[in-house]
This record gives sequence, structure tokens and C-alpha cells, in this order.
Amino acid sequence: MRIERARFSHTPRKRFGQNFLQDPIIIEKIISHIHLKNTDRVIEVGPGLGALTKPLLDSVDHLDVIEIDRDLATHLKETFHSPKLTIHQQDALCFDLDSFNKQHPSPKKFRLIGNLPYNISTPLMFHFLKFSTLIEDMHFMLQKEVVARMAAAPHQKDYGRLSIMSQYHCKIIPLFIVDNSAFYPKPKVQSTFVRLIPHQTISFPTSNLALFQAITRTAFNQRRKTLANALKPHLSAQDFIILNINPTLRPEALPIVDFIRITNFINQRSTDPIEHKHS
Repeated sequence: MRIERARFSHTPRKRFGQNFLQDPIIIEKIISHIHLKNTDRVIEVGPGLGALTKPLLDSVDHLDVIEIDRDLATHLKETFHSPKLTIHQQDALCFDLDSFNKQHPSPKKFRLIGNLPYNISTPLMFHFLKFSTLIEDMHFMLQKEVVARMAAAPHQKDYGRLSIMSQYHCKIIPLFIVDNSAFYPKPKVQSTFVRLIPHQTISFPTSNLALFQAITRTAFNQRRKTLANALKPHLSAQDFIILNINPTLRPEALPIVDFIRITNFINQRSTDPIEHKHS
């Protein structure tokens, strides 16, 4: 490892949120929790200096990695020289998993693994959730507070749009907390390594996912308002009576199933032959 550092010097770039995992004990712990099989279709997001890339390559027949930093992508190519490794030098937020799957068809779903940059971890989560039907599981290192928001229940201060969308698509399993000393440079916060398992079937699905996202966004953009005020453009007083939802509640008090009921109600109304008029 000392030889490699002497040969390749890289200054972490703040704009890419680069905090490189460097603790070998944590790396070993991560690999032990993932339970890889050699035939798994693994994509590593943000490999950085390759601390996780090597044990992943040792565990699977082929590994795809997504790295936005051109210098790091070159470094990975020169370091591993492996036909088992495919490097996608691009922004993970632009990586189209559906198109990639069509180019490389397989009955097996993808397994996503990565130490996600803190500055775009939430947008990345929303991006990958769009492809949940193609994903077997995701194992990510995330800011501790982000995982708390993902796993939060109604009435908890961390409960919000990220909680709803994450839990709608996946089972959230926080695995272990990682101290900031495991990274270089040290972030100012702790991290959590988390497992997300997409639901094979959704027991109470929304009839319009885009509308569901829009409704939750509208509600939590004004989370200190009551539901009646926050969702005033969408629901009348009579609508709340029909839905049997208390309009004086705040958004953080409403379980996911009620946001789904609201979405399906609005979506059904928009498709009715006679347009609904607010009271």
C-alpha cells in the first residue's frame, strides 16, 4: 500500500465529495456482510482509490465500477489491469441501469455496492430507487444521519420524503456505524453501512409513482404546515373527509400507506370522466 501511495498522489476533490475508505478492518467487515457469490452482477459506485475494488474483484467473475473522477478512473485501470473490471467514467447520477441491463441482458439482478459521496448521497438514492426492480440489493456507506432519515418512522423527527420513498421501494437494514477515522480525509460526521433490499412485491402500490413522488415532495417542502395547508392545491376539506385523514395533522405524522391512499385518490379523480370540483 505504501508503494501505491508513493506512485499515485491524489488530492481529494471536495466537489466530488471524496472521503476515501482506508481502514482494512472496516473493508473486511463490509465484504463479510455482503456475502458475495462469484456469479453476482456487481456494480461498485464511486470506487475512488480502489480500497473496496480489490476484494470485490477477488470475489466475483466480473465487476463494473462507476467513477466520475477521470484521474481516479485512469488510476483504477492502471492499478488492476484486469479483464474482469469494466470502468464507467461518468456521473453515477446519469448512469442508466435500465439501458445497461438491456445491453448486457441477464436473468440475474444487480447488486450495488459503494461508499457514496456525502454531498450527493440523497440524490443518488432517489436515482437508484428508480431502478429497484432490476436490483437484488444495495450495500452503501452513507452519512449516519441519511440512514436515520431512510429508516425513520412516522412521528420521528427524521421521518420525511426520503423515509417514504426508501421504504416504499426497499427494506432498510442499518448494519453498523463507522467512525470518521476510517476515511481520508476525515469527514465531520459518522457513517452507517446499510443494506437495502427492494421489495419483490409491494403490498399496497401507488397507481402513479410520479404523482406519489410529487405529493410527498409537496407535503414535506412545507412540513411545518398542516396537511390541509400543505396539500391545498390537491385536496379539499371534503376530500380529507372521504379519505378519513385528519387535515390538521402535519406531514410527519402520516404513515406511508396514507400518502399512497392520497396519491391513488387524486390519480383516480384525474381519470374520472367528470372532473372533480373542490368544495
